[in-house]
Amino acid sequence: MTATIDATLSDTDLSLTSAARSKLAELFAQVDDSVQGVRVYAVPGGCSGISFGMTFTDQLNGNDGVRAYDAFKVIVDDNTLQYIRGVEIDFVDRGNGNASFVFNNLPSLGGGGGGCGSGGCGGGGCG
Repeated sequence: MTATIDATLSDTDLSLTSAARSKLAELFAQVDDSVQGVRVYAVPGGCSGISFGMTFTDQLNGNDGVRAYDAFKVIVDDNTLQYIRGVEIDFVDRGNGNASFVFNNLPSLGGGGGGCGSGGCGGGGCG
């Protein structure tokens, strides 16, 4: 099911570093054409009360915002956007198979600190 999406996300909503854009373009070259984009999502849990992740999606919903790049789209529903507005997604490769997408500039939601709430792909995700 594909909905018509009017909400375009900007850099102030969500940004990707060049490393993240490059890795996502590489991953999208390997997935089925039915994949609409990568969905960034938030779920209750984690030390800050909210955990974030990314997964491929073949569905666009009426409450989704979309950020189109050359080789892929980033999709965020309006509920998640309230938690990640202003976040930068980076891809960090520390070598030895230790690579992940990292969420930088997460807003303080109370609770823990440090690297909590940031992390790699989840939910059958993208890398």
